Amino acid sequence: MIKVTLDGKEVSVKNGQTILEACTQNGIHIPTLCHDDKLRPLGLCRICMVEVQGHGLVTSCDTKVWPEMVIDTYNDKIRLFRKRILELLLSEHYGDCVAPCQIACPAGVDIQGYLTLIRRGAYKEAAELIKETLPLPAVIGRICPHSCEEACRRSLVDQPISICSLKRFVADHELSEERFVPAIKPKSGFKIAIIGSGPAGLSAAYYLIQMGHEVTIFEALPKPGGMLRYGIPDYRLPKDILDQEITAITEPGVIIKTNQALGKDFTINSLLEDGFHAIFVAIGAHQSQKVSIEGEDLEGVLLGTDFLRSVASGQQTELGKRVVVIGGGNTAVDAARTALRLDAEEVTILYRRSRTEMPAAEWEVDEAEEEIIKIHFLAAPVRIMEKNGRVDGIECVKMVLGEPDTSGRRRPEPISGSEFVLPADSIIAAIGQRPDLSFLEKASDLGIERGNITADPDTLLTNIKGVFAGGDCVTGAATAVEAIAAGKKAAIAIGHYLGGEDLVAAKIPFNISKGKLNELLGVEEFVQVEHRPRRKMPNLRPNERRSNFQEIEFGYTEDMAKKEAERCLECGCKGNYDCTLRELATDYEVSAPSVRRGMNYYPQDKSHPFIERDSNKCIACARCARICHEVQGVGAVGLAYRMATPPFGQPLQETACESCGQCVTTCPVGAIVFNKDIQPACEVKTICPYCGCGCGIYLGIRGNTIVNVRGDIENPVNKGNLCVKGRFGHDFINHPDRLTSPLVKKKGEFVETTWEEALDLVAAKFSQHKGDKFAAISSARCTNEENYLVQKFARAVMGTNNIDHCARL
Repeated sequence: MIKVTLDGKEVSVKNGQTILEACTQNGIHIPTLCHDDKLRPLGLCRICMVEVQGHGLVTSCDTKVWPEMVIDTYNDKIRLFRKRILELLLSEHYGDCVAPCQIACPAGVDIQGYLTLIRRGAYKEAAELIKETLPLPAVIGRICPHSCEEACRRSLVDQPISICSLKRFVADHELSEERFVPAIKPKSGFKIAIIGSGPAGLSAAYYLIQMGHEVTIFEALPKPGGMLRYGIPDYRLPKDILDQEITAITEPGVIIKTNQALGKDFTINSLLEDGFHAIFVAIGAHQSQKVSIEGEDLEGVLLGTDFLRSVASGQQTELGKRVVVIGGGNTAVDAARTALRLDAEEVTILYRRSRTEMPAAEWEVDEAEEEIIKIHFLAAPVRIMEKNGRVDGIECVKMVLGEPDTSGRRRPEPISGSEFVLPADSIIAAIGQRPDLSFLEKASDLGIERGNITADPDTLLTNIKGVFAGGDCVTGAATAVEAIAAGKKAAIAIGHYLGGEDLVAAKIPFNISKGKLNELLGVEEFVQVEHRPRRKMPNLRPNERRSNFQEIEFGYTEDMAKKEAERCLECGCKGNYDCTLRELATDYEVSAPSVRRGMNYYPQDKSHPFIERDSNKCIACARCARICHEVQGVGAVGLAYRMATPPFGQPLQETACESCGQCVTTCPVGAIVFNKDIQPACEVKTICPYCGCGCGIYLGIRGNTIVNVRGDIENPVNKGNLCVKGRFGHDFINHPDRLTSPLVKKKGEFVETTWEEALDLVAAKFSQHKGDKFAAISSARCTNEENYLVQKFARAVMGTNNIDHCARL
């Protein structure tokens, strides 16, 4: 043993150790990219640089310690050097850490992951994955504006993946089958009050109850759901679907108290006095804005959200034959289509800008026009006309678009002398919504700015200790999926607050991107993809839906869902959850490089049945090639340039590759990945069932599906190594053809039966064929314990050594 100084502390280390080994032994982490314990250190990546007194910066993985050596493992000089190395490596790193669809999703749903599970037929597991970030998938699968599809790279080939429809398929399948029930932690003793049962409040409750907290939601209206129930018509969102998803949130223990209005039945102070440890204000934005023109107080003038709420509540609403709706958002379009279904003969939408600027979802505007709803673009109301104290029409003026305003849209300006009149029996004003803050005695009670509650954008904490706020009451009227994302953010922040942790913004993981859609037009990798049309959603014809509130879309069939999911290009890196380069780029706060035009593109090698290679992500650390040659003795992977892929080398399938997966497990960047891997929800430690060696494995699990396998490095038999069977031979567990109940032959055909009948039949047959008349054939796909019992039964009970097994993959 010798004495060295590590970061100012004298320690004893073994003579002959490397600095890296000495640091690891003393609990000091040194980052590396080219190092693998199975390989001789070379110091290629230089990320492991440390400073040695009198010698400057040295690579720690291949520099051995000497007596009295003084080592500084981290300082500003080292940090800057490592950061520059990372920037250099990333400058030629062409790929996407996270799929662009997931980045575009406000809730951050792992879209690529659940599409992969759909392809496997693992629908319950897909629902589980979605609910990690989105607790109302059946609802959002129907009403989401799907910004994810706008970012989908498949549109560079033909059409974007129908992501929203696939989410709905998974959610509907879960509702019709066994519902996913999240794990609930032991009771924490904390009580949380949530004010509002809309998407933000329900989302917060879903995640807080899983933390073990006691959660009570206070809702002012007669039923829970907020704008989901009272602002979205049944033809878009059937209320039985909403009720089922709310039940999934209340079943674990969330309490919802309806007809409880803030400021009337309770206050924030009264909740704190009642023993609630934290409060989340999620009251939404239910109050419609008035148009502020002459005649707006006449009988027959309705406000958009009030109108939709009255219809949802079952109240009788007399509109007359001619209805004009003012506004261009989703509420305006919903109000117009609802009026049409209430026997209005002529419905017109009045919007002051062009269709391009219309904030309503394009597909919903298309459907409205299919239902023969007229839209007057570039027209604004001037005054509402009156006859006998009631609406008799609306005077409008034509508009022209001028310079952009603060919203970024071109400002509409009236054209002098262009006035015209639209006859109307009712006017519905749907020009915007804001939160009802009448419960506040003064604006300073919660901090009000521009009509919304103010809260920290990262933690959602208000100016009152323990009181958080999020959703539309903070942002103004937005989408349900944005409110759901706010609910989860609030739940996480409240969890930290109750745990006494600092409320700081979570560090955003590093993410590199190939580029935006307009930057990738004509790029080789997309031009070569086979065209496969998007599956069209089956729905009601326009003439079948005008007179009723029946849901318009029928949903995908199972076959349609699988084929649509197969269109996914899998843009996101499959190794992103275990990527050392990404972790280091996050830790060292490296900025993602801008898209570099003119970079060489290397075609991906997907010819192998289990492994994919992408040289565009390779950092030339040589670990894959060295471990294949020096440890496995195979030499299937070379380094003609980065990794060997055409045109610089052979596809793996044409080499001596044994499919051991060692190249994948050593790769620090996701340049070589297992093609079917998904990040698991949990892992199960077990023994590989294929032979009697006793190799240790960890099965990555989602629900009842194995999504990846890795070797147990602590197992003395295999030390993390696996053969092709141990690594890739477990798909049979979830194979659709696998028997899940016993079969017996009756009248020449196999039919399902009970275990009792099957075992009784086997026992009767076995008793007639003992000794050499009996043979036992078992399967290597059984566990070692099961195979042991088979041979024990054959020898000890049946009196025979006629035993064999099959170990084919």
